[in-house]
Amino acid sequence: MTDEVREFYKKLASNYHFIFADWRKSVLVQSEVLDRLLKGYLHGERPTVLDCACGIGTQAIGLAVRGYIVHGTDLSTEAVERAQQEALTFQVDVTFGVADFRHLEDTVPGQFDAVIAFDNAIAHLPTSDDLELALHSMAARVAPGGVLAISLRDYDRTAQERPHSTLPVVKDDSEGRSIVFQVWDWNAAGTAYRTSFFTLRQHGDEWETLCATSDMRAWQRADVTASLAKTGLTNLIWYMPEDSGYYQPIVAARKPA
Repeated sequence: MTDEVREFYKKLASNYHFIFADWRKSVLVQSEVLDRLLKGYLHGERPTVLDCACGIGTQAIGLAVRGYIVHGTDLSTEAVERAQQEALTFQVDVTFGVADFRHLEDTVPGQFDAVIAFDNAIAHLPTSDDLELALHSMAARVAPGGVLAISLRDYDRTAQERPHSTLPVVKDDSEGRSIVFQVWDWNAAGTAYRTSFFTLRQHGDEWETLCATSDMRAWQRADVTASLAKTGLTNLIWYMPEDSGYYQPIVAARKPA
């Protein structure tokens, strides 16, 4: 899992923002949603946040803009380097590091008011053992009274439909046109799929094609709920997109004070 995921995000690090029609705007829009969610759990002027699947900084940077004290980690060195550069363009102070969220105790000291892992990051965990290991690792970094929040695709629905691809995102900028989409090859049981993530970039009359591939596990909400119940966190709540305003379901659970 680890080497493949590292290679997947190594290839995507420089182009990940093309997933969004306007990535910088999405950083601010998502921060509004997350701020509203976290304020339902946290108190104090500047809560601390560990974004343990920070990628290029989409959530980490947005929360820092809103005054949170944020540390971002990711498995991908390239993604973390990109996040550091992007934080400078937003003029915010975010610390970053490289870490596997299954083993945060090895690289991330201390505890945080909130630990987050968004944008379907846990779908890279192939087995129940990996899922439980990651959730225990995340929960251990949550301070008493704090919250763990995770987002993932609505696999309860998607695993039933088993789509073969995502809709393309077409974007035009000063450098030309980009087209981003994914092709999904499902296993027979509908429990997992292999994604081929295509980024097409236009340079004049020529097109450049990048393909990054990774195996994904279609975790059902019941699976995640059962694993979270073993971490000692309580008051588990699922927030669906129509309620939260976020584009994926979010699960949140509190550590007893």
